[in-house]
Amino acid sequence: MGKNWGFGERSRKISLVVSIFCLGGMPAAPLAFGQQFLSGEATEHTECFQAVRADAPGAGSCDRVAVEELARSGHAFAENQLGIESALVLGPQRTIRDARKWFEKAARQGYASAQVNLAVLYLNGWGVEKNYGTALYWLKEAAEQGNARAHTNLGILYMNGQGVTRDYLEAARQFRVAAEHGETGAMVDLGFLSDSGLGMPQDKAAAAEWYRLAAERGDALAQNNLADMYLRGEGVAQSDRQAREWFEKAAVQGNTGARIKLGYLCASGRAGQRDAEKAYAWILAAEMAGDSRGKEYLAPLEKELTAEQLDRAKEKARELLSRQEQARTEMAFLR
Repeated sequence: MGKNWGFGERSRKISLVVSIFCLGGMPAAPLAFGQQFLSGEATEHTECFQAVRADAPGAGSCDRVAVEELARSGHAFAENQLGIESALVLGPQRTIRDARKWFEKAARQGYASAQVNLAVLYLNGWGVEKNYGTALYWLKEAAEQGNARAHTNLGILYMNGQGVTRDYLEAARQFRVAAEHGETGAMVDLGFLSDSGLGMPQDKAAAAEWYRLAAERGDALAQNNLADMYLRGEGVAQSDRQAREWFEKAAVQGNTGARIKLGYLCASGRAGQRDAEKAYAWILAAEMAGDSRGKEYLAPLEKELTAEQLDRAKEKARELLSRQEQARTEMAFLR
């Protein structure tokens, strides 16, 4: 193709806590963070089912009318549920400003998930003025109850110096607490601190192990970071095959940086047979999702494809984008 498919700078990421989107790595991308201020993980609806049935016999699982009645009667779980619906605008007359009201009601009752959710609104400036001090207060309240996501988000505040004095040691402490309770975002962040030598001696092998722990639990960002280490042979034995496998796992989940790197591997023929059509589809999917860092590779690839191949690649990119957008709302708020 006459295109230089170089790696550029390192592209590992860490957990930032300011949006529900995940950032990924790519050629020529600077070293950065990971998931942004997340308030929750996808969960089963068992708790909702139990809460509604216990207080409103005969109501269906997560029945909206029953949940709203419970919320208006002061049931903290239901208040948090309405806050989530409002934040994601999942029902009629739901707004992000309503979310703050419902989260605050539940938070003041000591409901830890709502405390984290309310903090995330303030961290992002969603429906409220951005206020790190208020967010810090609610995260500490939830952390005192042992909420793992609260510890992750506190760690990110200390790491970035947002609302507090930057303190990498305190950030690492918060991340370790969260990681011990299964928070994959905290594992990624601990890996990043080791990877970068922030607040601790630089240790690429330790970083790779933290990334691996989270990657094996399905964390897309960790999968991207681990793949990048395999690609470069940092902290692990260099392996194009392992890099491609982990990039593909992250790419399928919507990590745009992993999609660009996977496109690079397909286009260059590293780690397998060269495939310009697949390369184009992966990179275009990242571009359509708003990550333009691989845009320069699209035109050279397009010249290689027939009209039929180009149509297939574009259809695949649209399918990947649709799947990614559906997944985003699943990771927004704690239940």
